[in-house]
Amino acid sequence: MENLKGKKALVTGGSRGLGKAIALALAAEGVEVAITGRNEKSLKETTKELQTRGIKTMYSVFDISNFQEVEFSLKKLQNDFGTFDILINNAGIAAFGSFLDMPEKEWMNIVQTNLFGPYYVSKIILPSMVEKKGGDIINVSSTAGLKGGATTSAYSVSKAGLISLSESLMFEMRKHNIRVTTLTPSTIASDMSVKELKITDGNPEKVLQPEDFADLVIDILKLNKRALLANASLWSTNP
Repeated sequence: MENLKGKKALVTGGSRGLGKAIALALAAEGVEVAITGRNEKSLKETTKELQTRGIKTMYSVFDISNFQEVEFSLKKLQNDFGTFDILINNAGIAAFGSFLDMPEKEWMNIVQTNLFGPYYVSKIILPSMVEKKGGDIINVSSTAGLKGGATTSAYSVSKAGLISLSESLMFEMRKHNIRVTTLTPSTIASDMSVKELKITDGNPEKVLQPEDFADLVIDILKLNKRALLANASLWSTNP
């Protein structure tokens, strides 16, 4: 299996939930980690926690749905931190509501963040990976992107679009020795699913935890470079 020590990773939405768990798991492997998000306070707190792992770390504050902010912030981050070997497109938002009742602005914001956000970030990070002839991109979609449901139209559309974007990118980037993986986890106990959306109580005996997902990410990154996991779904064993 591949040794990840000394590699550089970018985790979007890395200050809490899945992103934080992934960032900490990467740090435990000796990976230098940069995290992004919109809340500087939580980014600072997570960065301090990452520093206790003895790795180089940095954070950047920007709105992933705004291309100008993404471009400016990531170019500066690459200049200060270095180019990345690993990109985890994790940042995303969710809101549920009926198709007719959800305001157009909210519907579009979900799609702009969850679909265009990863597109913007990948657009900036990929050139250096192509130049280095290698890298890993993991795009975090959702089982909601595999099948729509009542009140989930905006979220499902955004995540279905990300699946298609990610799979297209996978075929395009293989020739550059860049692996692109699409992950579609089911409900995981995070601040968003427990506190904001209230779709689960987060019971660790029944509900997937962020650390379970982070373990999967690490295993994928450690695969021998000749192997590419194109996509995977993670489910709880409890119905």
